[in-house]
Amino acid sequence: MKRTQLEQFPNLIAMFLARVEERGDKPFLWAKHGGKWSPISYKEAARQVAALSASLLRIGLQPGDRVMLVSENRPEWLIADLAIMAAGCVTVPTYTTNTSRDHTHILSNSGARAVIVSNQKLAKALIPAVLFSSHCLDVIGIEDIRQGQSVEGARFHHWQELVADGHDFEPLRRRAAGFSRDDLACLIYTSGTGGAPRGVRQHHGAILHNVAACTDVIANDFGWDDEVFLSFLPASHAYEHSGGQFFPVGLGAQIYFAESLEKLAANIEEVRPTIMVVVPRLFEMLRQRMLKTIQKSGGLSQKLLDRALEIGAERYEQGSIPLSSKPMDVLVGLTVRRKVAKRFGGRIKAMVSGGAPLNPEVGIFFHSLGLTLLQGYGQTEAAPVISCNRPKVGIRLDTVGPPLLNTEVRFAEDGELLVRGELVMHGYWNNPDETARVLRDGWLHTGDVGHFDGQGRIVITDRKKDLIINDKGDNVSPQRVEGMLTLQPEIAQAMVAGDRRPHLVGLLVPEPELIQQFRGNDSALKAALQKAVDRVNADLSVIEKVRRFTVADEAFTVDNEMLTPSMKIRRHVIRGVYGERLDGLYGKGG
Repeated sequence: MKRTQLEQFPNLIAMFLARVEERGDKPFLWAKHGGKWSPISYKEAARQVAALSASLLRIGLQPGDRVMLVSENRPEWLIADLAIMAAGCVTVPTYTTNTSRDHTHILSNSGARAVIVSNQKLAKALIPAVLFSSHCLDVIGIEDIRQGQSVEGARFHHWQELVADGHDFEPLRRRAAGFSRDDLACLIYTSGTGGAPRGVRQHHGAILHNVAACTDVIANDFGWDDEVFLSFLPASHAYEHSGGQFFPVGLGAQIYFAESLEKLAANIEEVRPTIMVVVPRLFEMLRQRMLKTIQKSGGLSQKLLDRALEIGAERYEQGSIPLSSKPMDVLVGLTVRRKVAKRFGGRIKAMVSGGAPLNPEVGIFFHSLGLTLLQGYGQTEAAPVISCNRPKVGIRLDTVGPPLLNTEVRFAEDGELLVRGELVMHGYWNNPDETARVLRDGWLHTGDVGHFDGQGRIVITDRKKDLIINDKGDNVSPQRVEGMLTLQPEIAQAMVAGDRRPHLVGLLVPEPELIQQFRGNDSALKAALQKAVDRVNADLSVIEKVRRFTVADEAFTVDNEMLTPSMKIRRHVIRGVYGERLDGLYGKGG
């Protein structure tokens, strides 16, 4: 399929139907049942999309109605998403971790007319929100949903009944022909920098722009073949929604849905994906585990890893290695890199890292072991990918690569990154004031600060609202310090604060192994964390040093982990460290 054809699809459903015509009975969506991977073909997926979209209209939904989708990643997630859009309705994906209060806000704000929920566990938090809603009239359960208490005015439907018929694709094709690239496809709620989540209005053209531009990267830098994806990030997040669901559709790829995060490593070896959409935290965890395993082995394994990292760093910095290093390069290729490649299935073309900044040291580590990491950058408001590293331009992991195809990027006088193109949202749902703040003269004001390097790659230096200005007026980038802290084997997550204060303080989440090791011995746990902080401080300037810290009660949510650290979270740190929990502070002070 030519790239120009991708750019010319009138809507996402037309793109899907084109892939169905090409792929037919070939496998499309895979899930594990009874210990075995079972596929749904492109043709069968289309049949279910046709049936469900017709059923949504039959039960009373009208084009333009919003339909909330609450489900873990599974084949039915994408089928439901496509069917909602095929009915002319608007998908409202929500996180499976949402509380009843979260669901109530999104139901109320979006005016969702119906909800699709996957199982009883997720329905438990959702149904109370439906009770409070006067406009949500239909609840569709992918699995059986026990109603418990009656939900006045709401009708319950079974998924299997709604997808039972749909062999005639012609009504689906006719409906799809009526949608344009400017039509609203989905509302994706994002927390931003505080306050209630806002609904980002992503139109069909915005996501299609992302699909075509990302396909350009794969086709021209790697070669476009029969691609295989492994989906494990929340499909309700814009990054996975576009990159892990519709991008594979555009490529005519297969999507495997991981069983769980705990089984992800085993699933990678079984599925042997060619492309993975990931977040930096995954790489940080894998790096720490690999280092611990090899350190325990010691001896030759440790020496080979050290040489692999030395050679990899040299190749990354210089673009090549000297002749004297080539025999060792061959040896580590046959040993260390081959073993790592096998653990990742043996046919990975690229692992695209996004959702949060990737520490260059982590990226270089995996590049040295033979894996290609492409750090990307984006925002939900841009559907969401804006730029991505590309081998043909040269991969620099302290950058986020050049802008995507047909994407305009410029920097304002204060360094703020501005974006223009079809990928930019049409605004926030029912929020004209916030829309006017971020969309000006056709440009999306991202709130991120940066510049272009000499090769036209984007370098993100700070978040405008996340810059810490201490009591002396010095500017400190918290992301740099947080990135260095989370590289320490003792620290799983970190957040620093210090605006208008004499020094930085930190909120630390210890690694689970460390918690287990020092369970019941808080002083030993804090001493171990202090040593980790001291190692980081040794490489920081005076204004960047973390003088005191406290230990978080629990890890941040997945949602927060995937976002740029927000002012809302930083206020929590300040309250915890400077205010309510001063008796819990540890460290050497100011």
